[in-house]
Amino acid sequence: MFTSETQVRVRYAETDQMGVVYHSNFFPYFEAARAESIRQLGFTYADMERMGVIMPVVDVHCRYLRPARYDDLLTIKTFLKELPVHHKIEFHHEVYNEAGELLAAARIILYFMEAGGLKRATMPAQLLEKLQPYFN
Repeated sequence: MFTSETQVRVRYAETDQMGVVYHSNFFPYFEAARAESIRQLGFTYADMERMGVIMPVVDVHCRYLRPARYDDLLTIKTFLKELPVHHKIEFHHEVYNEAGELLAAARIILYFMEAGGLKRATMPAQLLEKLQPYFN
């Protein structure tokens, strides 16, 4: 299993009238965590795009357990529980506050697709090589 951690600090503009992070603002946190997890492998989304592969989100499920508030330092844990073998990659995210409380949990599925024709593709071989040691 591949895991990584990314931290973000809640900005005032991300909160609602109740002083908590507005629910949809968790999705940019998840996106940042996915990008950073790939970067920690020595690969980037930009590398993939240069290869003609994009990764659109096709399915999202998020469960909100506790509020995140302005200026909280959040830790987003990202997991790949399975090595992608086809066109789909499934990320799992958990968001924790500084007290270690679980605030939200998400499952997000993306597809590898050809940038030009939007046809399903497989994971780039370079990314596969970097992920395989975590699944042996």
